Amino acid sequence: MIEEFNRKLILEDGSEYYGYGFGDLSDRVCEIVFNTSMVGYQEILSDPSYTDQAVVMTYPLIGNYGMADEDYETGIPTIGALIVREYNDFPSNFRSRATLDEVMKTYRIPGIYGIDTRKLNRSIRDFGSRKVLITGAETSKEEGLSILCASSIPTDAVSKVSCKRIWCSPAAKEKFHVAAIDCGMKGNIVRSLNQMGCRVTVVPWNTPADEIGALCPDGIFLSNGPGDPQDAGPVIETVKKLRGKYPMFGICLGHQIISLSYGAKTYKLKFGHRGGNHPVRNLETGKIEITSQNHSYAVDAASLEKTGLKVTHINLLDQTIEGVSCEEDMVFSVQYHPESAPGPQDSRYLFEQFIRLMKERKKNA
Repeated sequence: MIEEFNRKLILEDGSEYYGYGFGDLSDRVCEIVFNTSMVGYQEILSDPSYTDQAVVMTYPLIGNYGMADEDYETGIPTIGALIVREYNDFPSNFRSRATLDEVMKTYRIPGIYGIDTRKLNRSIRDFGSRKVLITGAETSKEEGLSILCASSIPTDAVSKVSCKRIWCSPAAKEKFHVAAIDCGMKGNIVRSLNQMGCRVTVVPWNTPADEIGALCPDGIFLSNGPGDPQDAGPVIETVKKLRGKYPMFGICLGHQIISLSYGAKTYKLKFGHRGGNHPVRNLETGKIEITSQNHSYAVDAASLEKTGLKVTHINLLDQTIEGVSCEEDMVFSVQYHPESAPGPQDSRYLFEQFIRLMKERKKNA
C-alpha cells in the first residue's frame, strides 16, 4: 500500500511537487536553491550561508550517515528547509549521534522527500532561484500562491547569524593573531586558521574599525555569510577604513564585501553556485582548482575598472569573477571556500598566502 503524500512545495510559477515530510512540519516560505554536492549534507544544513533558503540536494540519497557532533559548521543551523529525493532514517556510521530528522526537528527545519528532484532542479536552472512554500498537501494552489505573494525573504540575514559578542579561538602554537569579522562564518574556517598557527579573535559583523584595530591583529579575515552583500553596509565601511593597514583575506561574502568597498558592483546570479565541483582557473599560475562554492551573488567584471583591484581567478563554467587582489593594500579574496578542500588540497595555498602577508608585515613593522 502506497502512503499518501502529506507535504508539498508550491513555487511562484504555480508548479507543485508532492512528497512526504520529515524534520519540522511547519509551513515555511524560503528562497529555493540547489546544491550539487555528493556528500556533506550535515555541513550544508549547518552552514549559515543557507539562512532562509530551501536547499534541493541533487544527490538522491540523504541521511544515510546520520549526524556527527564534530561536523557542524555552526551551533544553531538557520537553513530554511531541506528538499531531497530519498531520505534514510537508519544511518550506518559509528560517528553518528542523531538522525538528520531528529536534528531538523530540534531546530525547527522543515524537510520534504519523495519528490522528483531532477525535474525541480531543471526548473531552478531554467527559471532561476525564487520563492517557494513548503506546506501541507491539503493546501490549495491558490492559497499557496497568495501566501507567496504576501511574503518576502528577510534582508537581515547577516545580523541574524553573526556572533553577538567577541570570542577567541587559540592556536596550539600561536604565530599570528587574526581578527575575523563574522558575517556567518563556518566553524572549519576558524579551525583552518588555528591549524596554520593563528589565534583567531572573532568579532560581530558590525564591530567598528577602531575596535578591531584596538585588538592589535596581524591580519583581518572576512568570512562567508548569507544574503545580498549590499545589505552588509557596516562591514563595507569597516573594510574601507582597515584596508591597507593590515593584510586582509576574504572568502565568499567577504570577497564581495571587499570588492564593494573598492567601488565595484555585485549582481544576483540566476541560480547561484552551490556544490563542491566548480572548476576555477588561477590566472596567476594557470592551474585549475576544483572548488566548493555557496553563493547567489557575483562581482561585476566591468565595475572593477578603476577600483585598483586585479582579477586573479575565473570560474570556468560561466566566466564569473572568482578572485581579486590589491597588492599595494595587502588585500585578496576568493569567491569559493578554500577550507572545504574539495580538491582536496587545491586551495590551501590561499591560507599560506595570508600567512605570508602577515609575516611580511610583522617583519617590516
